[in-house]
Amino acid sequence: MNSHDQHVESSDGTRLALRRLGAGDPVVLVHGSGGGLHSWAAVADQLAPDHEVWMPARRGYGPSDVPPGTKSFAVETADLLAVIEAARQRTGRRVHVVGASYGATLALHTASADPRDIRSLAIFEPPLFAAGPEIAPLLDRYRAAFERDDAPAMAAALHEVTRVPAEIVAALAAGAGDRTPDPVEARRAAIGWLHDLEALAGDSTDIARWSSITVPTLLLAGADTWEPMPTMMNALATAIRPARHLVWTGQSHFVTMTAPTLVADALRQFFAEVSAAQPSSGDPTGTATATR
Repeated sequence: MNSHDQHVESSDGTRLALRRLGAGDPVVLVHGSGGGLHSWAAVADQLAPDHEVWMPARRGYGPSDVPPGTKSFAVETADLLAVIEAARQRTGRRVHVVGASYGATLALHTASADPRDIRSLAIFEPPLFAAGPEIAPLLDRYRAAFERDDAPAMAAALHEVTRVPAEIVAALAAGAGDRTPDPVEARRAAIGWLHDLEALAGDSTDIARWSSITVPTLLLAGADTWEPMPTMMNALATAIRPARHLVWTGQSHFVTMTAPTLVADALRQFFAEVSAAQPSSGDPTGTATATR
């Protein structure tokens, strides 16, 4: 299916590149750390026959702007609201917002700050445990490694942030074999990670704050994702009372890449249920039945 690349300007003038495809109710897919325009492609292709899918590259990730200064969730929330507004204006419909990993944390911030144009929220494994002052030393380590272009040291710092078990790190390395990443792409991801860590270090691990969210919410997780993610997802399901909580057996934090059909099917079903409960402008709490 044909896609269209365009830009949206945020409130501070930052230009955000995005890819748009399909037609129908608008869906904004928000990528995680190290991602970009390509991150949601396999899922987007499956949603596009009946949805207009918007995939922005977040600030700090080329070809979007990489502004100077320290990044925060406040500025990224303004970015995402600009994309949501553009999708709402183009289609005349409120927007389904989907976030994965760091992108899920950003989606939570955005739905909490201004839910007016958000029709539903789908959240896949936000690293809410990786925030606040304890991240600051890891940010400093990562920044020092970044400045000397030390990829192994950058990766080591990131593994401490994400708490990926050593055996999974080893399995990923073995799977990569002798392939070396494209240097331009690797540098782009490294810059993005640096700015994401800045925002995480300035954030909080308080999960109770998300109890203010009342839009229909779907929480998604893989049963094989490592702790503390499962415990944190259970806490998030308790905090967001309208939330449904779907856990995929045999899947992990990489499910959007390893099983995109599974993800797309779950999202399509959720969107259909929300649409059935909100036939027009809708009741923002129309799917408040929790299934744990």
